[in-house]
Amino acid sequence: MEELAVKESKYRAVHVAARRARQLQNGSSPMVPNRSTKAVRIAQDELQAGLISYVVPEGPSRKELGLPAGYTPILHT
Repeated sequence: MEELAVKESKYRAVHVAARRARQLQNGSSPMVPNRSTKAVRIAQDELQAGLISYVVPEGPSRKELGLPAGYTPILHT
């Protein structure tokens, strides 16, 4: 998959395809001819063909969150 979602991040591509697959499962018509009947495969093919558009909302800035400019949170696992 070489479309915009994958260029941004693989996570975004998975998220966009999953949301489209949910639409297909709820009755939306596929936008590409496909031999597969699996919603996820159809959604991946649509994403690869560049037929799915999406909007990435802006999150709050560091200043709005009250964090210093150079602050990087440490994640504990």
